[in-house]
Amino acid sequence: MRIGIIGAGKIGGTLARKLTGLGHEVHVANSRDPETLADLAAETGATAVWAADAATDADVVIVSIPQKNVPDLAPGIVRRAKAGAPVIETNNYYPQERDGRIDAIEDGAPESVWVADQLGTPVFKVFNGIFWKHLLERGVPSGTDGRIALPVAGADGPGRKLVFDLVDQLGFEPVDGGTLDDSWRQQPGTPVYGKDYGAEGARTALAGASRERPAEFRAA
Repeated sequence: MRIGIIGAGKIGGTLARKLTGLGHEVHVANSRDPETLADLAAETGATAVWAADAATDADVVIVSIPQKNVPDLAPGIVRRAKAGAPVIETNNYYPQERDGRIDAIEDGAPESVWVADQLGTPVFKVFNGIFWKHLLERGVPSGTDGRIALPVAGADGPGRKLVFDLVDQLGFEPVDGGTLDDSWRQQPGTPVYGKDYGAEGARTALAGASRERPAEFRAA
Protein backbone atom coordinates (compact mmCIF):
# COMPACT_ATOMS: atom_id res chain seq x y z
CA MET A 1 0.00 0.00 0.00
CA ARG A 2 0.93 3.63 -0.25
CA ILE A 3 1.04 5.09 3.26
CA GLY A 4 1.40 8.77 4.11
CA ILE A 5 2.84 9.66 7.50
CA ILE A 6 2.57 13.21 8.86
CA GLY A 7 5.05 13.40 11.69
CA ALA A 8 8.50 11.81 11.95
CA GLY A 9 9.07 11.69 15.70
CA LYS A 10 9.43 8.56 17.83
CA ILE A 11 6.19 6.89 16.71
CA GLY A 12 5.96 8.35 13.19
CA GLY A 13 9.61 7.58 12.45
CA THR A 14 9.28 4.08 13.86
CA LEU A 15 6.22 3.40 11.73
CA ALA A 16 8.11 4.65 8.67
CA ARG A 17 10.88 2.15 9.41
CA LYS A 18 8.53 -0.75 10.09
CA LEU A 19 6.16 -0.15 7.20
CA THR A 20 8.88 0.25 4.58
CA GLY A 21 10.36 -2.96 5.93
CA LEU A 22 7.05 -4.66 5.17
CA GLY A 23 7.26 -3.46 1.57
CA HIS A 24 4.82 -0.58 1.74
CA GLU A 25 5.47 2.65 -0.14
CA VAL A 26 5.84 5.27 2.58
CA HIS A 27 5.78 9.04 2.11
CA VAL A 28 6.80 10.80 5.32
CA ALA A 29 6.79 14.45 6.34
CA ASN A 30 7.57 16.63 9.31
CA SER A 31 6.85 20.33 9.86
CA ARG A 32 9.99 21.39 7.98
CA ASP A 33 11.71 20.95 4.64
CA PRO A 34 11.83 17.36 3.35
CA GLU A 35 15.62 17.61 3.27
CA THR A 36 15.58 17.44 7.07
CA LEU A 37 14.39 13.84 6.70
CA ALA A 38 17.17 12.82 4.33
CA ASP A 39 18.75 10.45 6.85
CA LEU A 40 15.44 8.69 7.57
CA ALA A 41 14.71 8.41 3.86
CA ALA A 42 18.17 6.99 3.15
CA GLU A 43 17.87 4.50 6.00
CA THR A 44 14.40 3.23 5.20
CA GLY A 45 13.69 3.89 1.54
CA ALA A 46 10.75 6.09 2.47
CA THR A 47 10.15 9.21 0.39
CA ALA A 48 10.48 12.49 2.29
CA VAL A 49 7.86 15.02 1.21
CA TRP A 50 6.27 18.26 2.33
CA ALA A 51 3.50 17.75 4.88
CA ALA A 52 0.91 19.06 2.44
CA ASP A 53 1.79 16.22 0.04
CA ALA A 54 2.12 13.29 2.45
CA ALA A 55 -1.46 12.05 2.09
CA THR A 56 -1.65 12.36 -1.71
CA ASP A 57 -3.10 9.15 -3.21
CA ALA A 58 -2.47 7.28 0.04
CA ASP A 59 -4.27 4.08 0.97
CA VAL A 60 -3.69 4.90 4.65
CA VAL A 61 -2.77 8.18 6.36
CA ILE A 62 -1.07 8.37 9.76
CA VAL A 63 -0.96 11.59 11.79
CA SER A 64 1.63 11.43 14.57
CA ILE A 65 2.43 14.90 15.90
CA PRO A 66 2.19 16.80 19.20
CA GLN A 67 -1.45 17.38 20.08
CA LYS A 68 -0.96 21.15 20.27
CA ASN A 69 0.20 21.21 16.62
CA VAL A 70 -2.89 19.58 15.11
CA PRO A 71 -4.72 22.90 14.52
CA ASP A 72 -1.65 24.16 12.63
CA LEU A 73 -1.99 21.53 9.91
CA ALA A 74 -3.17 22.86 6.57
CA PRO A 75 -6.96 22.61 6.12
CA GLY A 76 -7.89 19.44 4.27
CA ILE A 77 -4.37 18.02 4.60
CA VAL A 78 -5.59 14.42 4.79
CA ARG A 79 -8.21 14.72 2.06
CA ARG A 80 -5.75 14.10 -0.77
CA ALA A 81 -5.81 10.41 0.15
CA LYS A 82 -7.73 7.85 -1.88
CA ALA A 83 -11.47 7.69 -1.27
CA GLY A 84 -12.18 5.69 1.87
CA ALA A 85 -8.56 5.66 3.04
CA PRO A 86 -8.50 5.38 6.85
CA VAL A 87 -6.78 8.12 8.82
CA ILE A 88 -4.91 6.89 11.89
CA GLU A 89 -3.92 9.26 14.67
CA THR A 90 -1.40 8.28 17.33
CA ASN A 91 -1.40 11.48 19.39
CA ASN A 92 -1.58 11.99 23.13
CA TYR A 93 -2.52 15.10 25.10
CA TYR A 94 0.16 16.12 27.62
CA PRO A 95 -1.03 19.50 28.91
CA GLN A 96 1.54 19.98 31.67
CA GLU A 97 4.71 18.96 29.88
CA ARG A 98 4.08 19.96 26.26
CA ASP A 99 0.66 20.89 24.88
CA GLY A 100 -0.77 23.48 27.23
CA ARG A 101 -4.48 23.66 27.88
CA ILE A 102 -6.97 22.51 25.23
CA ASP A 103 -10.37 23.50 26.56
CA ALA A 104 -12.47 20.94 24.69
CA ILE A 105 -10.37 18.05 25.98
CA GLU A 106 -10.32 19.44 29.50
CA ASP A 107 -14.12 19.66 29.27
CA GLY A 108 -14.36 15.95 28.47
CA ALA A 109 -14.00 15.47 24.72
CA PRO A 110 -11.98 12.33 23.93
CA GLU A 111 -8.61 13.34 22.54
CA SER A 112 -9.20 11.54 19.23
CA VAL A 113 -12.64 13.10 18.77
CA TRP A 114 -10.97 16.49 19.12
CA VAL A 115 -8.35 15.50 16.54
CA ALA A 116 -11.05 14.32 14.14
CA ASP A 117 -12.84 17.64 14.55
CA GLN A 118 -9.64 19.53 13.75
CA LEU A 119 -8.90 17.40 10.68
CA GLY A 120 -12.49 17.44 9.50
CA THR A 121 -12.59 13.69 8.99
CA PRO A 122 -13.14 10.54 11.06
CA VAL A 123 -10.01 8.90 12.45
CA PHE A 124 -8.87 5.66 14.06
CA LYS A 125 -7.00 5.73 17.38
CA VAL A 126 -4.07 3.30 17.64
CA PHE A 127 -0.33 3.22 18.44
CA ASN A 128 -0.69 5.94 21.09
CA GLY A 129 -0.05 3.77 24.13
CA ILE A 130 2.97 1.69 23.15
CA PHE A 131 6.57 2.69 23.89
CA TRP A 132 8.27 3.43 20.58
CA LYS A 133 11.12 0.97 21.16
CA HIS A 134 8.59 -1.79 21.78
CA LEU A 135 6.80 -0.83 18.57
CA LEU A 136 10.13 -1.09 16.77
CA GLU A 137 11.41 -4.29 18.34
CA ARG A 138 8.63 -6.43 19.81
CA GLY A 139 6.34 -7.25 16.93
CA VAL A 140 5.90 -11.01 16.46
CA PRO A 141 3.83 -13.25 14.16
CA SER A 142 0.18 -13.93 14.89
CA GLY A 143 -0.28 -16.79 17.33
CA THR A 144 2.97 -16.15 19.19
CA ASP A 145 2.64 -16.41 22.97
CA GLY A 146 2.91 -13.03 24.68
CA ARG A 147 2.05 -11.03 21.57
CA ILE A 148 1.38 -7.40 22.55
CA ALA A 149 -2.17 -6.20 21.91
CA LEU A 150 -2.96 -2.72 20.60
CA PRO A 151 -6.46 -1.25 20.96
CA VAL A 152 -8.04 0.22 17.84
CA ALA A 153 -10.90 2.69 18.28
CA GLY A 154 -12.97 3.91 15.37
CA ALA A 155 -15.98 3.30 13.17
CA ASP A 156 -16.89 -0.11 11.77
CA GLY A 157 -16.33 -0.75 8.09
CA PRO A 158 -13.59 -1.46 5.53
CA GLY A 159 -11.30 1.20 6.98
CA ARG A 160 -11.37 -0.45 10.38
CA LYS A 161 -10.55 -3.85 8.87
CA LEU A 162 -7.61 -2.32 7.01
CA VAL A 163 -6.30 -0.77 10.24
CA PHE A 164 -6.67 -4.11 12.06
CA ASP A 165 -4.77 -5.82 9.23
CA LEU A 166 -1.99 -3.23 9.38
CA VAL A 167 -1.57 -3.69 13.15
CA ASP A 168 -1.37 -7.44 12.59
CA GLN A 169 1.23 -7.03 9.82
CA LEU A 170 3.36 -4.99 12.20
CA GLY A 171 3.39 -7.90 14.64
CA PHE A 172 0.79 -6.84 17.19
CA GLU A 173 -2.64 -8.13 18.15
CA PRO A 174 -5.41 -5.68 17.22
CA VAL A 175 -8.22 -5.54 19.77
CA ASP A 176 -11.53 -3.73 19.60
CA GLY A 177 -11.31 -0.40 21.39
CA GLY A 178 -14.86 0.56 20.50
CA THR A 179 -16.01 3.61 18.60
CA LEU A 180 -14.05 6.84 18.47
CA ASP A 181 -16.23 8.12 21.33
CA ASP A 182 -14.82 5.21 23.35
CA SER A 183 -11.21 6.12 22.58
CA TRP A 184 -10.82 7.79 25.99
CA ARG A 185 -10.36 4.25 27.33
CA GLN A 186 -6.81 4.20 25.87
CA GLN A 187 -5.76 7.78 26.64
CA PRO A 188 -2.80 8.60 28.94
CA GLY A 189 -3.49 7.61 32.51
CA THR A 190 -5.85 4.73 31.69
CA PRO A 191 -5.11 1.11 32.69
CA VAL A 192 -4.11 0.04 29.16
CA TYR A 193 -1.87 3.01 28.42
CA GLY A 194 1.83 2.16 28.33
CA LYS A 195 1.23 -1.52 29.10
CA ASP A 196 2.26 -4.48 26.97
CA TYR A 197 -0.80 -6.59 27.70
CA GLY A 198 -1.94 -9.47 25.57
CA ALA A 199 -5.40 -9.41 24.04
CA GLU A 200 -7.33 -10.50 27.12
CA GLY A 201 -5.40 -8.18 29.41
CA ALA A 202 -5.97 -5.26 27.05
CA ARG A 203 -9.71 -5.92 26.90
CA THR A 204 -9.89 -6.09 30.69
CA ALA A 205 -7.95 -2.84 31.03
CA LEU A 206 -10.17 -1.07 28.49
CA ALA A 207 -13.28 -2.22 30.34
CA GLY A 208 -11.90 -0.98 33.66
CA ALA A 209 -11.01 2.52 32.50
CA SER A 210 -12.44 5.62 34.18
CA ARG A 211 -13.43 8.79 32.34
CA GLU A 212 -11.89 10.88 35.11
CA ARG A 213 -8.58 12.18 33.82
CA PRO A 214 -5.73 11.73 36.33
CA ALA A 215 -4.34 14.97 37.75
CA GLU A 216 -0.99 14.55 35.99
CA PHE A 217 -2.77 14.49 32.63
CA ARG A 218 -4.92 17.56 33.24
CA ALA A 219 -3.92 21.16 32.70
CA ALA A 220 -2.40 22.58 35.86
